[in-house]
Amino acid sequence: MTKTFLPGDVLTPAKVPTMYFIGVTTAKSSIRPVFTLWADILNRPEFELVGIDLPLRADPDLYRNVVEFIKKDPLSRGALVTTHKVQLYRACQDLFDNIDPVAQALHEVSCLSKEGLALRATAKDPSTSVLALQSILPDTYWESHDTDVVCLGAGGSALALASHFVGNLTSKSAPRRIVVTNRSAERLKEFRTTYESLGSGPELELIHSPNPEVNDEVVSAAPPGSLIVNATGLGKDAPGSPLTKASQFPQDGYVWDFNYRGDLLFLDQARAQQAKKNLHIDDGWVYFLHGWTQAISEVLRVTIAPTGPLFDTLSSAARVVR
Repeated sequence: MTKTFLPGDVLTPAKVPTMYFIGVTTAKSSIRPVFTLWADILNRPEFELVGIDLPLRADPDLYRNVVEFIKKDPLSRGALVTTHKVQLYRACQDLFDNIDPVAQALHEVSCLSKEGLALRATAKDPSTSVLALQSILPDTYWESHDTDVVCLGAGGSALALASHFVGNLTSKSAPRRIVVTNRSAERLKEFRTTYESLGSGPELELIHSPNPEVNDEVVSAAPPGSLIVNATGLGKDAPGSPLTKASQFPQDGYVWDFNYRGDLLFLDQARAQQAKKNLHIDDGWVYFLHGWTQAISEVLRVTIAPTGPLFDTLSSAARVVR
């Protein structure tokens, strides 16, 4: 069973073991029917999934109310957090009894889990993005391509992706440069501070993009073979694309949208140039699979390896909503 709480609704104590999904439009997510299938496969049929929709950049008190409820309610076992990862961490850091080192380093939380009433905050996005990226780029891609990652959006998912390349310079398994655009200049400053605190990574270029025309210029200037990522949430959490129709993708580029549902206009723009530019295009489906299986593994206290028979079974079961 799945249901969704909207802003202003009163969260009521769970009657069965419950995992929450904190997002913006949770009722539209494919996880709703998939969770029931997965719970049966994992021998946890007693678990229920409950969505909690919060507005973008919600008031800190809203985040605290949700986290305090999950922490205090015995049958509320944890949550996956999407879209609100950075803001929720910032508003609720003092409520966590345990914070994993990755969440501390990135100042974001994507999974809440409990042992008894002790609440643990973890950041799953770095490992999730790496697993998804491995399905998109050929092995040793960066060793043979001196090119860039262009990330449209500077939220928690973008920072998690960038963090993967920190420390990889000596092995040549990193891009030449990471270019990040965002509508908020303040968020770009925060991004740089956190990125540089992680260690030695590729050159970072941050570009303030208050309108999509700036993103057009950045993408059009990307070298051949660059990876272009939509990490803005546009196309899912809000309609549209971070680009206009005038944007030109790089020749032989890889185009990756973190979204797998919504209007996906960004992917339509790439597909219109796919043949001419020899583009390799992927949506966020594999990212979705790894993100949810990692969080479910922790909240439901089951072991789900990122590869192998169980993951393949879960992936096959999810295809009914693909």
